[in-house]
Formats: sequence, structure tokens, C-alpha cells
Amino acid sequence: MSDAKRPSSDFHDFRGIGRKLSNWGRWGRDDERGTLNFITPERLIEAARLVKKGKVFDLGIPMDSSGPQLGGIRINPVHLMSETGQDQAYPEPFKFADDYIFMPLQGSSQWDALGHVFYDGHLYNGFPASDVTIHGLKHDSIDKLGKDVVGRGVLLDVARLKGVDWLPLGHLITPADLDAACARQNVKIHSGDILLFRTGWRKKFRTDGSREEFMKGEPGLGMACVEWIHEHEIAAVASDNWAIEVLPGEYPDQIFNLHMVLIRDMGVTLGEILDFEELADDCAADGVWEFFFCAPPLKVTTAAGSPINPLAIK
Repeated sequence: MSDAKRPSSDFHDFRGIGRKLSNWGRWGRDDERGTLNFITPERLIEAARLVKKGKVFDLGIPMDSSGPQLGGIRINPVHLMSETGQDQAYPEPFKFADDYIFMPLQGSSQWDALGHVFYDGHLYNGFPASDVTIHGLKHDSIDKLGKDVVGRGVLLDVARLKGVDWLPLGHLITPADLDAACARQNVKIHSGDILLFRTGWRKKFRTDGSREEFMKGEPGLGMACVEWIHEHEIAAVASDNWAIEVLPGEYPDQIFNLHMVLIRDMGVTLGEILDFEELADDCAADGVWEFFFCAPPLKVTTAAGSPINPLAIK
């Protein structure tokens, strides 16, 4: 990290920043949707008007053994056939195929639930950390967002802004970078937007095929971006990297501090390991960086996350 990119000490105190930007109680004591509340019916109607060409872009990565997971905490999806049509005791000529998938709910393109990250004994909106049990999350689970994460999506292509195929490991994305991308792409951020930012990290993985290189760190957002996200009333944030924030982190004595502020304090739903390559090329070609975005999670009861098949429609 260059001296010009070194973080300000003002952002080392993530707890102080979290208290300053906290959305606890903003939408009521029982709220479990967080900043997705910014997507009002009016905003959703506006987003629907962005569909003008009928072009659909699949932003999810394949759910199979080709994913970037290294094992340990998470593995890549395992697909198992339970029926193949052989030895079936049904009247001829009927045959059928059936199958299973075994995977961590956050092992592919996915959303983090608001109960996924917590600290100091509390989840988002003040729910106690004891709500996280072996039976699941009593509050802030992913199924509470079953009809959410639909609205206006905006892609900020930070890698293209910097003139590279992908940003290097440890590259710190600043609010100035996000503003510069908006200016270059001639796009304005509105309250309730779903922010997608491209680092090129997915393209890197598809190019070199190295899970170790993909997972050992990443370019990503710095802590200063949490204020930018708060000021712009962003509804959700997603990227093509695996943890949203820059890794190695800005402070050697902290880990995933941006996650703690965005999820636990602000209630921002985070999406990871998306593929923006086709969409980014199309946006660069036609100059339109906004679109209708639809990526509801699976309603896995009391779960801390969910795989998704996110779509951008222009």
C-alpha cells in the first residue's frame, strides 16, 4: 500500500464509526431488513423503467467444483445424482433424474445475512449475539429478506477507471475512486440503489485459475467508504471479490472491520463473488451503467447467508 493510500487514523476506531453511522432503531426496534428499507415502492417503480432493451445479464458464478473455495471453512458446491433412470420400478417408458447439492450457503455468489457478522455481544439492530445458535439465527437471518434485493443497480467499474484488467491484491478503493467512477461513467447515485463495484478479481481468477491467489487477499473498499455508503443511502453492496473490503486490511490489529460496521451497525446486506465481466463490457459499450437488478436470496430458514443467481436487466 503506497503512502498516498495509507488510511487515516480517524478510521481506526471502527466502534466509534459504527456508533456514528448506526441505523439501529431507524426503521423500528424489530427491523431485520436494514438499508434494504431504502428501496421504497417508488424507487422500485423507477427501477422497473430501466428495462428498455430486454437484455439480461447473469452475474452469478457456476455452482460447481470450479469455484474459488479452498476448503476448510468453505468448500465448492458438490453435486450428487440420486436418480439416473436406472433400476427404477416404474411402468415403462417413464424415467426420471433427481439430484442433490451439498454446499456452504456462502460458497458461491451469495448474500450475507445481517446476522452473519457481529461483535461485542450484539447483532444488527441490537439483537443479542445469543440469538445465533446451533439451530440457526433467531433474528437477522437471510429468510427475512426473501422478497428483497430488487431495485436499481449501478455498476462502478473501478478496474476500468484505473485502466487495468484487475486491481492488484491489497489495492485500497477510496470514496474518491467511487466518485471518480461515477463522474467518468456519467452516473448519479440515488437513495435505495444497489451498488455493484468491479475490481476485476473474478476475471483474474478466470484467467489464472488459482484459488490460492484469489483467496489470499483482494482489492476492495477501505473504511472511509462506509461514510460514503451511509451518505448515499445505499441499499446493498456487492462485488466480484470475496469479502467486499480490502485484504490485507488497513490496520494490522483488526480484521473485517468494514464488515462489522456495514453489517452489524448499518444493516447493509453484502454480496460477494459475483461476475460482472459481460455486464461491464456492455455498459462500457452503450454508456449505460444503471439497470434493473434482481437477486433475492433463497429463503433458508434461520440461515446466515444464501447463494444467489443475480440478474441485471437493461
